Amino acid sequence: MNKIELCEALNYVTALREKRSKMASIILADPKLVPILISIIKDDINPVSCKASWILEYVANKDLKPILIYINDFITILNSISLESSIRPAAKICELLVLNEFSEKNKICDPKLNNEHLNAITEAAFDWLIGEHKIAPKAYSITILLWLGFKIDWIHPELIPILKQNYEDGSAAYKARARQTLKILKKKSSNKD
Repeated sequence: MNKIELCEALNYVTALREKRSKMASIILADPKLVPILISIIKDDINPVSCKASWILEYVANKDLKPILIYINDFITILNSISLESSIRPAAKICELLVLNEFSEKNKICDPKLNNEHLNAITEAAFDWLIGEHKIAPKAYSITILLWLGFKIDWIHPELIPILKQNYEDGSAAYKARARQTLKILKKKSSNKD
């Protein structure tokens, strides 16, 4: 399947789980389609770019290995995604990648992220957290930055004031995630003392 054929197939994808699952199964059966899917996501003006994002997220939820094979392609598009309906799936994929990398209980496959990948995810997560985005990318970003901060020293000191500053104006979901994260960071800080 080439890019044009994949775009045509994506036209028939809807938000229904059944349709997304069917398309994700096609991608999982032929992981060589992942870079084509990523190139469609990057093309923000293409109306199917959001659908490509949904499918890539669905693939990541099923199996991270196809994403990790083409991790460089995925990482390079993070700063070029501007549509909110593409940002949410990208943030979720980043959260899954980071959880796989750092959390023993969430580990699905061997870690594959290098420092360049981690830095790109960090930059994107901070952009999503402080930008004018909906709650889902912000919540995913909080989790991403919490975990990355255990490896990259400067993240937690930057994250804490952002969470505190935006807490009062945040939604209930934002407040819950921020409260939980601040509690973990406070405990981490008191364990150091």
